[in-house]
Parts: sequence; structure tokens; C-alpha cells
Amino acid sequence: MATPKQHIEHIRKTTFSIGGEKNPLAPMLDQAVKYLSAELYAKDVHFLMELIQNAEDNEYLEGVDPSLEFVITSRDITNTGAPATLLIFNNEKGFSAKNIESICNVGNSTKKGNRKRGYIGEKGIGFKSVFLIAAQPYIFSNGYQIRFNEKPCPHCNLGYIVPEWVDDSPSLSDIKQIYGSASTLPTTTLILPLKPDKVNPVKQQLSSIHPEILLFLSKIKRLSVREENADPRLNTVSAVAITKETNFVQRKNMDAEFHTLHLSADENSDEFEKECSYYLWKQKFPVRQENKVDMRMEVEDWVITLAFPNGERLHRGMEYSPGIYAFLPTEMVTNFPFIIQADFILASSRETIRWDNVWNQGILDCVPFAFIEAFVSLVKTVDGAPASSLPRMFKFLPVHSSPFEKLNSVRESIKAKLAEKDIIPSESCTAQQFFHKPCCYPIFDPCF
Repeated sequence: MATPKQHIEHIRKTTFSIGGEKNPLAPMLDQAVKYLSAELYAKDVHFLMELIQNAEDNEYLEGVDPSLEFVITSRDITNTGAPATLLIFNNEKGFSAKNIESICNVGNSTKKGNRKRGYIGEKGIGFKSVFLIAAQPYIFSNGYQIRFNEKPCPHCNLGYIVPEWVDDSPSLSDIKQIYGSASTLPTTTLILPLKPDKVNPVKQQLSSIHPEILLFLSKIKRLSVREENADPRLNTVSAVAITKETNFVQRKNMDAEFHTLHLSADENSDEFEKECSYYLWKQKFPVRQENKVDMRMEVEDWVITLAFPNGERLHRGMEYSPGIYAFLPTEMVTNFPFIIQADFILASSRETIRWDNVWNQGILDCVPFAFIEAFVSLVKTVDGAPASSLPRMFKFLPVHSSPFEKLNSVRESIKAKLAEKDIIPSESCTAQQFFHKPCCYPIFDPCF
């Protein structure tokens, strides 16, 4: 069996004709790389979201709590002249030979056609998004020590996908020193010597990671960000460690489950809320034929999750709290007191869902049904559900209109369906308010 170094030499020789016979597919590779470059820089790709998606799609050993750690340092451990270096540590299983071959190619992802298995990556850019911030990214994983270069290789005139073995810098001791833990290094480390004009934007993105980012990821349990400098006074990145715990499932059947999830954000500042629990309702709906699209052709069910925050949401001082997630947060503020998560098709920038997409419309059509099931279940979990406890539960009603027209249709549908349910004592102030009668509870908007 070939060693990792021998495997890399084999790829260089057979795929890229370096020291070997000319690969007849070389012209096609050249065109593919040119297309990749154009696509990469034309899209407003959020490199951080791409890396988090990759980590969520990775495989982990049983008994391991999946974690992702971002450390930025002013040390130039790669000797490339970089003003700062970003290291990403992930305790996944590590790169296999097949993963390495995939990353040395264009459009040949090992995750293709696996959306049904829970892979959340979308654009087919993934790891290559790092070229937006680093000209020479490094991978240390499972014995592999390689780097790539956006500049064309002098031996084959191709950039981005030609692996080069790294013997000298960075050294494993340099990496361990920055990691700064007595325990062994995680299996996979990405090392990104940052482009000079990307240092501040990267620091800004790291400082603005939303504390609810783990809310709908099924694997990653911990995500942390910190800056490592010899003089801590030089640190400008807001450090944070976000952890997630899921309580036992309280109700489950073939199509739905209900459980509580606890998020905590440990950071230097004491200004903001540090923890919050969320009621999560997860329900399956069959995809209707008229809502099928090529990008999701193999998916048979929509899985919709609604999250109801039990207390003030974690926001880390940010101006907005996302109301819609596609596994990771969008930038959409819905004005709803609950969060909608589904496999939405997004605009390329990840900021919003595509409103004109029939797949997304099908999901939105199902949200009112999921809300009613979740709401009824939530009310019934309160012991005996006395009338005095109901106002607390009714804080989850979408009483305020949304800035998005299609979400107002969702709101109206929720209102109509809830009116049909006999779960509100008709003599209570809550019921009177709900049916547009005067009420002593100011939390309800008469327009609902």
C-alpha cells in the first residue's frame, strides 16, 4: 500500500503529467480549472460557511464529539510572508486517499448525490473557497502534508488543484505550539496563510460568527474562535466557544420528533446572554411532484424543523437574529418568534432563500402544518396545560407581520389553522385577544 507521500507523487505523475507521460485529459482539466476560477471569484462565497459545511459533512469516529476550532495568529509559520495565518482544526476521521483525489480535481466531489444521507454542502466549491483568502492553502491530515497554489504550477501550468508535498514548513511542532493544548492535535488541520487584504475581513467574519450557528447542525457539537499572539494585547478577534447539548427526545413517531436543545456561548465579554434552550420540532413531509427541482431530484421528503427559544435568543451583540436557516443561518429577519429550518435553495451569497423557486415554495406551504403540530404538542407538554400557563406558550405565535410577503402568507395560514383547533379556553383573555376581542395581555397584536 502506498504511503501518503507516494500517493501524492502518483497523482502528480498520472493526473498532471509531472515527470510522466502526457495525460490526454489535460486540456479538459485546464478548461475546468479556468471555469472554477471564474465561478469562485464571481460568486459572493462566504468561505467560513463553506468550511463549516465541510466539517458538518465530514465523518467522525463513534464516541467523538465533533468539534471545529478556528485559530488566527500573526505568526508566519509557512514562511510565505503572510501577515497572518488562519488554522482550522477538525477532529474528523481525516482525509482518505479518495478524498485527496477528489480535492485534486474539479467537480468530482465525494459527496455528490448524497443529499439524502444528510450532506449539506451546496455549491460544489467547498474547500476551494479558501483560495478567496489564501493563495497557498495547506492540509495536514492522516499523514498527508500537502499544499495547493492558485498560481499555475510551472510543471503543468495548472493552478488550484495540483498537490505539492510539504517537508519543512510549517512543522508539526509549530502547529502544536499554536494549538496550545496538552492533548494531541485533531486529525485534520487546514493552514491558510492569509492574503494581506483579507486579514481584516477574515477577523471580522470570525468575530461575527453567530452563536446560534450550531442550532441545526446534526454533527458538530462545539465550535470555537480565538486569536493567538505572543502579546495578547494585539488580539482583536472576539473569542467565543459555542457548545450544544441535546436533551432526550420527548415525543417521536414516524414523521415527527420533539426535543429540547441547549446552546451556550462562552466569551470574554459579560454583556450578552450566555445560554438559551430551544424547543425543536422536526417533521417530515413528502415532496410533491410539482415542487421537484433538478438540484434536489433524489430527495423524497422535506424535513422541516421549527425552533422555539425558551428565553432570550443568543445574539452576541449582533444587530439581527436570523429567522430562516438552511442548516446554517441566512441573514433573513422574519419578525417571527420562532426559527424555520429546512433544506432551502439559497441565493449564491447565502443571505436569503430564492423566493421564486418552486422547491422553496413547497417547503413554505408545509410550515403552517408543522407549526400547528408543534404548537399543540408544546401546549400539551405543560402539565395539565392550565389556562394560566397558556400566555407563556402563546409568545410563539407570529403576531407581527413579516417584511417578506410569502412569509405573511405562512402567517395567515397559521392563523386560520389555529382557529380550527380547540386548544384555547374560550373564556380566557388569550382566547378573546386571539379572536380580535379586547384583551388585557399586551403581548398580543390585535392585527393577528
